[in-house]
Amino acid sequence: MDLHLNDKVIIVTGGARGIGEGISKVLAAEGAIVVIVGRSAGNNDNTIASIEAAGGKAVSVVAELTDPEACKRAVDEVMNQFGRIDGLVNNAGENDGVGLENGSYEGFMSSLHKNLVHYYLMAHHALPALKASKGSIVNIGSKVATTGQGGTSAYAASNGGRNALTREWAVELLPYGIRVNAVIVAESWTPLYEKWIKTLHDPEATLQKITSKIPLEHRMTTTAELANTVAFLLSSQSSHTTGQLVYVDGGYTHLDRSIS
Repeated sequence: MDLHLNDKVIIVTGGARGIGEGISKVLAAEGAIVVIVGRSAGNNDNTIASIEAAGGKAVSVVAELTDPEACKRAVDEVMNQFGRIDGLVNNAGENDGVGLENGSYEGFMSSLHKNLVHYYLMAHHALPALKASKGSIVNIGSKVATTGQGGTSAYAASNGGRNALTREWAVELLPYGIRVNAVIVAESWTPLYEKWIKTLHDPEATLQKITSKIPLEHRMTTTAELANTVAFLLSSQSSHTTGQLVYVDGGYTHLDRSIS
């Protein structure tokens, strides 16, 4: 299937590592010009080098997205370089464990800026360009908004907000032909996931317990599987799909996990 993404300028926040890296590479393979927005120039450049080695096109915009002004500067830099934006993937964030019992106001607010506020700001600043191109937005979310996890109030609140904004923007942007959808992640192996699981008492046993509860094939979702869905939702091949929360999770969130 031709996704018609050739030379489309698509921003991917946090596009240099983990799920974002997978998204960047799939979009580049589909012919898009990927703009990786992230705080680390080194990580951005490493992913760009890999994309270019495979024949793709990508550029870096270095920005600390917890800084509201940096979000505006990032969008301005894309417009100055390309004069258009055809798609936005809001992906950057971290399950940072700011809980109710052991959290704080400062930690909670900091986590919202890390995980939610920049979703709004990037879309807000990119909106004039997306209106001009009739572009598309895809927000990356987490099952935590639906299932809860324990000990991560701020991240859960942020993902609930991501889901709500997806539906709200889909309504608000109907007159402009801008589609807004979300891809919801459950268990996917990334550097952050690896870092988290290594903090546990028995990482290998915990990993086996988690994967055993994923109904489809008892394995984690790959970043490429997530990225393929993102690419489809950005493309004109999903031209009548908007306001959807698409769970790419092997059935983890909604199917009975007692299935063997």
